[in-house]
Amino acid sequence: MEEILAPIANLGFPIVVSIYLLVRVESKLDKLSDSINELARVLSKSPG
Repeated sequence: MEEILAPIANLGFPIVVSIYLLVRVESKLDKLSDSINELARVLSKSPG
């Protein structure tokens, strides 16, 4: 039984950490994308 649990424990932790980080980075990328789009909109309205 321990032979089965060791690989699960060794792989499960990195998978959980990776998923957590991907979710956090995704929300930050969405905010960054919104900021870039707003900046482009403001710059396109400014004269010259």
